[in-house]
Amino acid sequence: MPNLRFSALSLGISGILFVLYPAIRPFSDEASLEGAAAFASTEWLIAHILAIVAFTLLPLGLLGLYISLQDTALKPLMYSAFVLCLVGIGLTLPFYGGETYGLHAIGLEAINQDTAALVSLANVVRSGTGLIMFLIGLLFLATASIIVAITIWRSGRYQKWSGIPFALGMTLYIPQFFGGQPLRLAHGLLVTLGCLWIAVGLWRQSKSNNIQKA
Repeated sequence: MPNLRFSALSLGISGILFVLYPAIRPFSDEASLEGAAAFASTEWLIAHILAIVAFTLLPLGLLGLYISLQDTALKPLMYSAFVLCLVGIGLTLPFYGGETYGLHAIGLEAINQDTAALVSLANVVRSGTGLIMFLIGLLFLATASIIVAITIWRSGRYQKWSGIPFALGMTLYIPQFFGGQPLRLAHGLLVTLGCLWIAVGLWRQSKSNNIQKA
């Protein structure tokens, strides 16, 4: 099934990008000009754009799982995970847009005016309705990931434990924001492991299906 291979590649790339994001993202005192320099840096833009792409590719991977289970009783369960993932990402990405371009613009202007006062505007970008949508979106993604883990466990077509790291990574997405770069990098590695493990299962399932057709 070419669709499964495409989904496997999408999920694998998504997983790698999830760890590149905290690895590249500059961490600093965001109440100072050092924070402004971080916001204004190319690394800030690249890291957040990679995160946006990672989230965008995620449902393409779950689509492969849904396709592979269409002839089973788990189809409705996997469909619900796919829908929750799509809605969750739709609610999550606007916040990342603000982080990527809004904070970058604030950083550039703060450096241009040589004042740390503008950096406090980052709190405005990160609050209000946007923050509420972001948190709800991540909760939807966490719920979707738990359903994915349950579906994989019951499927009999994938290694039972292969969905657990993915579910843990997505469930811990909100708590990891309260840690520094080492913790966030470790979390990124967990998400990467989860995505790659499922991606390998999808690729093997695609090869198995091709052999059966032959």
